[in-house]
Amino acid sequence: MTVQVQVEAGRGKGEGGRTTPGEPALTLSTAKGKGPGAVHPSSPIPRPGFARAILRVPLVWKLAGANLLVALAAGVTVLLVHRHGGGAREIVVLVGLALAMSVVVSLLLVQIALLPLRELEATARRVRDGDYSARVPRSPLADRDMARVGGTLNLLLDRLTEDRARARALASEVISAGERERARIARDLHDSAAQSLAALMLQLSAAARDARDRDPAMAERLAALKEAASGVLEEIRTLSHTVHPRVLDDLGLVAALRNLARGAEGVSQDVEVAVAAEPPAAAAAAALDHASASVLYRVAQEAVGNALRHATPRAVTLTLSAHDRSVTLEVADDGRGFDLAEAERRRPGMGLFTMRERLSLVDGHFEVRSRPGGGGTTARATVAAESRQ
Repeated sequence: MTVQVQVEAGRGKGEGGRTTPGEPALTLSTAKGKGPGAVHPSSPIPRPGFARAILRVPLVWKLAGANLLVALAAGVTVLLVHRHGGGAREIVVLVGLALAMSVVVSLLLVQIALLPLRELEATARRVRDGDYSARVPRSPLADRDMARVGGTLNLLLDRLTEDRARARALASEVISAGERERARIARDLHDSAAQSLAALMLQLSAAARDARDRDPAMAERLAALKEAASGVLEEIRTLSHTVHPRVLDDLGLVAALRNLARGAEGVSQDVEVAVAAEPPAAAAAAALDHASASVLYRVAQEAVGNALRHATPRAVTLTLSAHDRSVTLEVADDGRGFDLAEAERRRPGMGLFTMRERLSLVDGHFEVRSRPGGGGTTARATVAAESRQ
């Protein structure tokens, strides 16, 4: 008959039988025969297990026990010295050495006990910097209370990671639903309203041609109506493309950005709008999920529109770049710039709040740099480079 001791980390039970994170649970079982994991009743307790148990004792009891051992050792030494005829001077020296040893042992124990705090601090710093995969490592030097704190923090981070994953999935679905609705509206504008206006223009052309000989004045009025209908038709087509660019679904983000640049140049012929995307960046952009690609396109659309409306630039450049796990879109212009602090105080002003909120829905990052008086503006949006599912 052998006894096996199984230690299950992070599943221990505290007061009242509740599971306490960070504390090991001990499971005792009996087994017949001998094996590599068997511990005989007559076998001594392994030193690593005993040392681990000592390290898990709370700091207060460690200090009390260490100081008690030092005091006992000092007392025994003083008695031996006194029995062998030692004087008061020797006894005072021994007491002083015992006090010094007690201070040194206490300081050493405190330093050892505080080492896990550095790991807690490092984990908190990583989480603050955006690394939500950081976890507090299990330290062999941590006592029960410190291990409980680390385990609780890890549980909180696990819940936070799960909540962020659910929030991102919900945000992705919200963005996708919005884009689907935009696509439906754009399709209705293009296939219904635009087609009806095109048919109306044909009827007006035929009516103007028939009235040319009989009533020239009426023919001119019909021709004017045709021109007005042509302008409305062009506006509807532009609105259809603005609401939802079909090229983003059909050809991807890079093609959509180039189409956006051509449209911006058509609106303001004095501005040169260019798109720069190296092959690795284009490949990474093509692998983005639809929600992230849509958000980047909307940010580019808003940033280019802001530049044309407010900055009077000569050139606007849209640059796509890929990194290890992210894709970055940078929209830079050489316009007059603006006061970023004032725009932030106005919140919705210049569309900054909208762009930042869009990126936050997909765990992206948004940054703006601008200098008033001709320093230009640079808007940078970064999203995670996750492949399509």
